[in-house]
Amino acid sequence: MLLETTSHFTKVDTTDYVKTLKEEDRMLLHELKFQFGNMTASVLMKHTYLHYPYWAINSKKAKELLSIEQFEKVNNSRPKSNKTVLFTIGYQGVSLEEYLNRLLMNDIKMLVDVRCNPLSMKFGFSKSQLQRCCRNLEIQYVHFPEVGIQSEQRRELNTQSDYDQLFAHYREKNLPRTTISQEKILNLLKEYKRIALTCFESNIYQCHRKHLAEAIAGLPSFEYEIKHI
Repeated sequence: MLLETTSHFTKVDTTDYVKTLKEEDRMLLHELKFQFGNMTASVLMKHTYLHYPYWAINSKKAKELLSIEQFEKVNNSRPKSNKTVLFTIGYQGVSLEEYLNRLLMNDIKMLVDVRCNPLSMKFGFSKSQLQRCCRNLEIQYVHFPEVGIQSEQRRELNTQSDYDQLFAHYREKNLPRTTISQEKILNLLKEYKRIALTCFESNIYQCHRKHLAEAIAGLPSFEYEIKHI
């Protein structure tokens, strides 16, 4: 158990957790301590930013710790693109860190949550948590629940055929009555250039965001690329 103070954590229980590790893991831990154990927090941060500048692109301390030339390497490691693309992304089977990194690596400017019910048992993916994470990364977040699928419609999805029937109903009933929302999303794409529709499923053929993206692509002024990440 750890006891938190204002500046550090202190272990207060008597369990020797190092002894519970495998020998190879203990060796790695000792090597890690030998290399970095005597570094202050600032020195360790600077070491990390110099060797892995990508991980400093959203750091509040990088400019303070690095020289102008070193900080320029951080800026140069930030993914950038001026191409307008409509992305889609699911969070099934990935950690919050990996999910957010996909957004960063693709230079996503706005995340468009298209879940009807933006709650999740998975850490980080409920609306308030995801919105906060995006804000910390300077990614805009917006929610369009009306373009989602009601939970009761998603029962008994055991085969691809079940999904295909669900999406046929979605295309027939939902998409025609949400054209205003689709146009709003298209306008956001034109404004922000790189936006991502997000929902749960990793398999694009088992998620309504594919059909929503295609509906948006069918609007008169759409002339951009769709990319599933």
